[in-house]
Amino acid sequence: MDLNERKLKVLQAIISDFVATAEPVGSRTLTRKYDLGFSPATIRNEMADLEEMGYLTHPHTSAGRIPSEKAYRLYVNELMKKQELTKAEKDAISSQLMANFDELDKTIEHAAHILSEITQLTAFAMTPRKEQDIIKYIRLLPVDEHTVVLMIVSESGKISNQSLRIAQGYQEETLDMLSKSFTYSYKGKTLSEAIKMDIIRDFESDIEMMRLVQDNVMPHLMRTFEDMLNINLYLDGYSNIFDLPEYSDISRARMFLNMLNQKELMTDELIRRGEGLTITIGDENDSADMKDCSLITATYHIDGKLVGKIGVIGPTRMKYGKITSVIEYLTDNLNNAFTLPGGKNDQEKER
Repeated sequence: MDLNERKLKVLQAIISDFVATAEPVGSRTLTRKYDLGFSPATIRNEMADLEEMGYLTHPHTSAGRIPSEKAYRLYVNELMKKQELTKAEKDAISSQLMANFDELDKTIEHAAHILSEITQLTAFAMTPRKEQDIIKYIRLLPVDEHTVVLMIVSESGKISNQSLRIAQGYQEETLDMLSKSFTYSYKGKTLSEAIKMDIIRDFESDIEMMRLVQDNVMPHLMRTFEDMLNINLYLDGYSNIFDLPEYSDISRARMFLNMLNQKELMTDELIRRGEGLTITIGDENDSADMKDCSLITATYHIDGKLVGKIGVIGPTRMKYGKITSVIEYLTDNLNNAFTLPGGKNDQEKER
């Protein structure tokens, strides 16, 4: 049995109606709401064929049909039309994102919030692997007589601050000299390279300085480098699921929330996904906890090098065309926001 044009028109109408209403779709609904050009009897026959082919399922409590995962896959691959965002929607995304553009992690976290608000689903954003992130400069800033803030800034825009307690006190001139020395030693080095470096010998000519660095600064410096290497996963819109009929069953809602709270498993799942826009539906997801969900992800780049992920997770019934358009526009904005002057993205634009 072939999927002819008539069957595709009926299937597309069923998917559109079910995504909009969450109600099983019957032949009378299709006849009344959609100008398919077929008689009710023809529509019923086509629906029966589509069910036999595995594209529709038949809930026991309803005479209507609902799309299967196989139908959603066909829809995404062949029938889906991406919905162009309006100028107002584009302006809102751009302005909200840039309003919080002060450092990498905060901007990425806010991107997840924007995506959740627009899609009304649970959204996430994962910061990139940072092994190749390059150190820009290091500062030691005075706070009070025994407290100093260690600030490390990377080329990607990542800023890490840590408060240090200096037992024996310090001179501001000493902090300034150490800041210049650390920046000279670490600037241009990747985080992976920085962790392996031993710069204590640079202070061998000054015993007091070497003691200050060894006892008070280096342990915190190394710990901060390690923290900067970590991947962060930001989730937003947990409560959105309670507005979806798929999660009206409290036990199903609890299972979904428990899955999201396992951030390590979620992070591993996202790391394994390929680059670009990726849509997985139901059983296509590797994790057993995601077998009733659809997962849409896209990658963003920092200076064309570091790669992070952003996307949504929810029931298989979702507005794929609209959501993919929002995600792609959001990732384009992130790519542009984190393009450094003379970086790879700039060079590609000039070609």
